[in-house]
Amino acid sequence: MVLAFMFASLLPWVHNKPGFYLVLGSSNVDEALRGYLTKYDCSSADINPIGSISKQDLRTFLRWAATHLGYASLAEIEAAPPTAELEPIRSDYSQLDEVDMGMTYEELSVYGRLRKIFRCGPISMFKNLCYRWGAKLTPQEVADKVKHFFKYYSINRHKMTVLTPSYHAESYSPEDNRFDLRQFLYNARWPYQFRKIDDLVRELDGDRVHLGESSELDKLGDSSQGGGGMGVVAAGSGNPNVGL
Repeated sequence: MVLAFMFASLLPWVHNKPGFYLVLGSSNVDEALRGYLTKYDCSSADINPIGSISKQDLRTFLRWAATHLGYASLAEIEAAPPTAELEPIRSDYSQLDEVDMGMTYEELSVYGRLRKIFRCGPISMFKNLCYRWGAKLTPQEVADKVKHFFKYYSINRHKMTVLTPSYHAESYSPEDNRFDLRQFLYNARWPYQFRKIDDLVRELDGDRVHLGESSELDKLGDSSQGGGGMGVVAAGSGNPNVGL
């Protein structure tokens, strides 16, 4: 990034042009939410056109553009496995983002909407996901996923304070300066919330069942399958479980 900013400053001078160039970023909402970026490095730029859009929505747009705008190369980009190319590619190995993060981009998209739009903390997110994913995951498996997400979310939340400004297209952006004002220092162990989740798992006794109290939130959450989150009624301050 240092080299990119140097070129942005020097190239106009070399070509005898006034001003300077802008450096564009390319990180997305899911990478920011998980903290899967380096502070003041790949996350730094003058503006990030896709910084407020999730990976799933970006892939949906690429598929649409490949079909309706005639850019066949976009289909190849959409189908390529996400990788930051942090390690040398070998014949039998390639570094993959989802393996490094310990979660899929599809899961991150769900976490991001529940956290931002519906104001879910660890406990309410666990309840909602037990209802949504109960047919394929046990409550313990759901608990492990929720804990894993919130552990890394809280560890890396400080990175959102210096996130590159982006085109604000959705309501699930984690950007701390304008659209998601909240604390950025957390106890990453979440002692009360994780203990409460463990209590709920024991109550469910490993059965693949859903939690009925999450049904209303889940109906709202179905909008995440349609792409945009704008205009969705979120769980407001009148809900005593907000943030838990």
